[in-house]
Amino acid sequence: MCNRMLDLTKKRIVVTGGAGFLGSFVVDHLRAKGCENVFVPRSSQYDLTQAGGVNAMFDAFRPDVIFHLAAVVGGIGANRENPGSFFYKNAIMGLHLIEAARVRGVEKTVVAGSICSYPKFTPVPFREDDLWNGYPEETNAPYGIAKKSLLVMCQSYRQQYGMNAVFLMPVNLYGPRDNFDLQSSHVIPALVRKALEARNSGAKELVCWGDGSPTREFLYVEDAARGFIAGAESYDGADPVNLGSGFEISIKDLVELVVELCGYEGTIRWDVTQPNGQPRRMLETSRAEKLFGFKAGTALREGLAKTIAWYEGQPRGAASGL
Repeated sequence: MCNRMLDLTKKRIVVTGGAGFLGSFVVDHLRAKGCENVFVPRSSQYDLTQAGGVNAMFDAFRPDVIFHLAAVVGGIGANRENPGSFFYKNAIMGLHLIEAARVRGVEKTVVAGSICSYPKFTPVPFREDDLWNGYPEETNAPYGIAKKSLLVMCQSYRQQYGMNAVFLMPVNLYGPRDNFDLQSSHVIPALVRKALEARNSGAKELVCWGDGSPTREFLYVEDAARGFIAGAESYDGADPVNLGSGFEISIKDLVELVVELCGYEGTIRWDVTQPNGQPRRMLETSRAEKLFGFKAGTALREGLAKTIAWYEGQPRGAASGL
């Protein structure tokens, strides 16, 4: 495989999900690099679950490069309540978009995968070669399998049509601009909001799901944005690539760190009637460093402090779904 450096500053670039969490930082970093033709399709104008919406988007923006970051996502509760819609919407958006990119001869397509695609009992750290060695953890399997199907599509289109589509799998992301709605958010924004609300209300206890034993790896969102751009510029391979921080922490230790940084001094109570999710998650990240020089640069404590400061600086309800 011979990678070539792609000069993104000279390309017309579409970022699906570019108004969302990860996508907004990818857009910011692209523009900071000097990319002048970066387009963000909005769901109110272009329904990417419909072929007509995808084709209208291509007609409007005529992209040379696509970052497909749009997704329907959520934490354990949201995945458990919406398995069918999470599977369908994530799969159908990718199917329509990758096919349209092939038909229209898009130069480079970068597709965001998910570590939810890994088997439930994958050896830790997760290596890309273990992706097909079992069924995903049940609470997020529909989402994970939908994403994994897009990897197969990218690889088969490369094989049959010579399409340059790459598949990057970020670990759990966190940071400013995240979704802090308690009904649909992931673990860090949910913990931050609950800890701050408990602190501000003087609550005596903070209730957390599970028993605190699972471990997770987290990647600061701006590091992830850099990783996606580096992959677009310098990686042209068929193999999926992990994007992570290489740091694993138990949910118990994470809760204690968030509580400390938020200044909450009450008791933490674990609700063991609620699910833990996958037992462990940590990625093997050497492939990204070897193939396109990506290595995360933000320590968890630093990233959490930035996330908390951002959330506290938002008008009430603006970042929380209220």
